[in-house]
Amino acid sequence: MTARTLLLALALPVLTATTVLTAPGVALAGDIKGVVELFTSQGCSSCPPADAELAKLAEQDGVLALSYHVDYWNYLGWTDTLSSKASTARQYGYAKTFHRGNVYTPQAVVNGQDHVNGADGPAIRSMLDTFSSNGGGLTVEVSASMNADELRISVGAGEGKADIVAVYFDDSSTVKIGRGENSGRTITYRHSVRDIETVGMWNGHEVNLKLPVSVISAHPGRRCAILLQEVGKDGSPGRILGATEI
Repeated sequence: MTARTLLLALALPVLTATTVLTAPGVALAGDIKGVVELFTSQGCSSCPPADAELAKLAEQDGVLALSYHVDYWNYLGWTDTLSSKASTARQYGYAKTFHRGNVYTPQAVVNGQDHVNGADGPAIRSMLDTFSSNGGGLTVEVSASMNADELRISVGAGEGKADIVAVYFDDSSTVKIGRGENSGRTITYRHSVRDIETVGMWNGHEVNLKLPVSVISAHPGRRCAILLQEVGKDGSPGRILGATEI
């Protein structure tokens, strides 16, 4: 499915940019130095190399790697078992932010600021390094911990406004694909997103939140990432200011 695109049918006019970079030279904050979000599909023949690259990134220190399975290729004969409308909506939201008229798979979005082919590992790592060196990295401390009853989230002080977003994902999912462009293949996917929700707001001051631990414990094998992310007035995702995973 290389070079295939799906045209957006957007009813709204193209919006102006919703993110502003902080000044170059700001020190990185927290253990996570960058976030890579892969938009992929089990029905996309060019996606397995990107899925493998995402799996490598998931094991790399300092990188939060998340995999969003879109649903717009399901008509090809195989319904992606990990796909959701929410993942597709998030990719369309990034298309608005980047002023793009199309979406594609595999697409990797880095720090909510730019995108590249998800199978191009060197390009992804170069983009992460560039953002870290020019002030476009993660600059706000975000941490999370969990006990028997609570998932505790802490966001440090900084500049700007952003949403606090909880992303729930499965650590590992192995799928035998029965039809479509990848028919007959068995692929292990890492960090496949199953749900995403906004749990709070941040306006530059320190914030502490608590969620019931059941948001994770009720789903064996599930984990959680916390993103501090700028969001446009139309809900389109923008720059990620901080992140952690648990």
